[in-house]
Amino acid sequence: MLSARTRLAAVIGHPVRHSLSPTIFNAAFEAAGLDWAYAAFEVAEGNAPTAVAGARALGIDGLSVTMPHKAAVIPALEELTPDAEALGAVNCIARVGDRLVGHNTDGPGLVDALAVDEGLDLSGRRVVVVGAGGAARAVIRSIARAGAASVVVVNRSPEPAERAAALGGAVARVGRPEDVAEADVVVNATPLGMGAVTALDGQPEPLPLDPERLGAGQVVVDLIYHPPVTPLLAAARAKGLVAVNGLGMLVHQAAHAYRIWTQEEPPLAAMSAAVVAALEERTRSD
Repeated sequence: MLSARTRLAAVIGHPVRHSLSPTIFNAAFEAAGLDWAYAAFEVAEGNAPTAVAGARALGIDGLSVTMPHKAAVIPALEELTPDAEALGAVNCIARVGDRLVGHNTDGPGLVDALAVDEGLDLSGRRVVVVGAGGAARAVIRSIARAGAASVVVVNRSPEPAERAAALGGAVARVGRPEDVAEADVVVNATPLGMGAVTALDGQPEPLPLDPERLGAGQVVVDLIYHPPVTPLLAAARAKGLVAVNGLGMLVHQAAHAYRIWTQEEPPLAAMSAAVVAALEERTRSD
């Protein structure tokens, strides 16, 4: 029950009404018995610094940041973690005394999802990441730091691929679609292949990679989580491969924010159950 002592966290974005973050965090706070509440604030593009100033003035203890504000909030903060600084993107803001600190928990969220939910240790693995946008950049940095033997970035435009690969250090390089065949883990970090989207000519949207390149023993990860089984994951399962959607990453990046804000371990089971139920309801409504 809300009271004058209730601590507040929130997500800012545009659009934000589709966000599952309130479901995840409020389930976590309730399961843990914490006097916290989590809301969603629609913040138009260009207004991110004002929103951060408002959160500061209101004493809000934590902010999640989603598109299009992940870079725009940075000038309003006093400090960035190394990940947030390297990526030029913040998805979590924490109040530390009078200072606001920007974090980026996306990449660690994927690494944790694979380790905790799938039992997959990335150490020594050969990984191909398809895409070079914000999500790809975050996972490239974290996968490399997790000890991957190689991180190959496959992207249609070479210059963004080179910038993304640079975040992976010595083990990362720009590759070609053919490199998918040699990977242990393949990560789709593009929005391509959601299934429901079609091109203007009415043809199905192309997949992010040719499923024929997938080989035995691979783990295929699609950062998309709605629909839960994308055409890429369906193709991987048809080949008998382990296929993982982005729901675990969503939960575990939130778990990192929960730890940062509360200094406590998150109730992962409650968070996962709540978001699965919300997505099932959303699917029935679609």
